[in-house]
Amino acid sequence: MTELIERLVPDEFWVLFRRVVPPTEVIRPQGGGRRRAGDREALAAIVFVATSGCTWRQLPPVFGPSWQTVYRRFAQWSRARVWARLHRVILDDLGARGELDWSRCAIDSVSLRAAKGGPLTGPNPTDRGKLGSKIHLITDRNGLPLSLGISGANMHDSQGLETLVRGIPPIRSRRGPRRRRPAKLHADKGYDRWLRHRGIRHRIARKGVESSQRLGRHRWVVERTVSWLAGCRRLHRRYERKAERFLAFVGIAACLIGYRRLATLLKA
Repeated sequence: MTELIERLVPDEFWVLFRRVVPPTEVIRPQGGGRRRAGDREALAAIVFVATSGCTWRQLPPVFGPSWQTVYRRFAQWSRARVWARLHRVILDDLGARGELDWSRCAIDSVSLRAAKGGPLTGPNPTDRGKLGSKIHLITDRNGLPLSLGISGANMHDSQGLETLVRGIPPIRSRRGPRRRRPAKLHADKGYDRWLRHRGIRHRIARKGVESSQRLGRHRWVVERTVSWLAGCRRLHRRYERKAERFLAFVGIAACLIGYRRLATLLKA
């Protein structure tokens, strides 16, 4: 069991997580009661659900806490925005090491079916009008996610652009002040007006007009990041009725992508 938990939640990842998880009161005024399940075991179980795509009820008992306990812990941490805070901590560490390239950022989205409906869903025009949700993301030049969001599958990408760009947190740099604005943003047609008002240089990819040898050589990184998100099998379809829980899994996937890059630097 210990080996599995350490593989899913390495020591370095656990140290980062402890910086953002809210403190928990473990003393019962009336005394007695069962010992509270460990946060690291619960986190490992959540990562297992995210990466394997299994349901909460299918969670193997090897982790220790019951699936009900793990789900409650996931809901509690999601309400406290732990995953967004963890993502920012990871970005800060990467930025301080000079690993974020702001020179050519890219924006894209991916649609997936919503199995149970819920808020921020809509008829997907690319899936015969079935209910779906859309994941929006901005990445740096290397494909590391900087900002993520969700919407109904029927919302045009340009409508989520402002929220997505404003959602980039102030991130540490190797030198100088924190940064949150891309130097240039590569996107599909329809994004240009708002970017021009924000003073962000933009390069719009016109489908069927631009050759892949031009804009494709820059935008492929965000498409690769979309495939990295799919590495979290829980994101192959939206199973969560609550938008908050679905966004939490998107945040977990972004944390894992950023941590993998950070782990390679720590081992070097």
